[in-house]
Amino acid sequence: MRRSFILAMLFVSVLHLHAMAQPPGWTTLLDGTTLKGWIVVGDANWAAVDGAVQATKGGNSYLVTPNSYGDFQLVADVWVSAGANSGIFVRCQDPKDITAANAYEVNIYDTRPDQTYRTGSIVDVAKPMATVNADGRWTTVDITVQGTKLTVVMNGITTVAVEHKGHVRGPIALQYGQGASMVRFRNVRIRTL
Repeated sequence: MRRSFILAMLFVSVLHLHAMAQPPGWTTLLDGTTLKGWIVVGDANWAAVDGAVQATKGGNSYLVTPNSYGDFQLVADVWVSAGANSGIFVRCQDPKDITAANAYEVNIYDTRPDQTYRTGSIVDVAKPMATVNADGRWTTVDITVQGTKLTVVMNGITTVAVEHKGHVRGPIALQYGQGASMVRFRNVRIRTL
């Protein structure tokens, strides 16, 4: 009986520490243990594996939030295999047909044939100001969109700081690009501004 009580108290303490670890105002959208709260668009084999949500095969596919967001800061950890095409799309205008033309695509694609909009860029909006490579390592992507101001920071390095009049509000989508060996996301969290 005493051992059960001690284990229960330990469990409660761990939950309390986890809750305290997230600063006020932040909401976890994806913790890496479940796809709950996300809509799958496309046919990739999304699954929770080893503390991350990953896809390893299928066609171009997205995990899409059911809610729309306007002004916010989003932080996510992303891991991609060599040559993988991935990205984080924000303010998506059509959550069933996601493209760089109807959303802001923060690209994660080190080997993109046209390097103009490689990793760290916002496709067709802003070239990266610094080169950051994401292949084969966890990369922290920090995206802030507030009004017309768009900022992208990858592993502490600012890659985009631009003003653009375009998409105002919409869901967020995490991409698995067709043909990628593996794309993984974890610790996806947001705070509204």
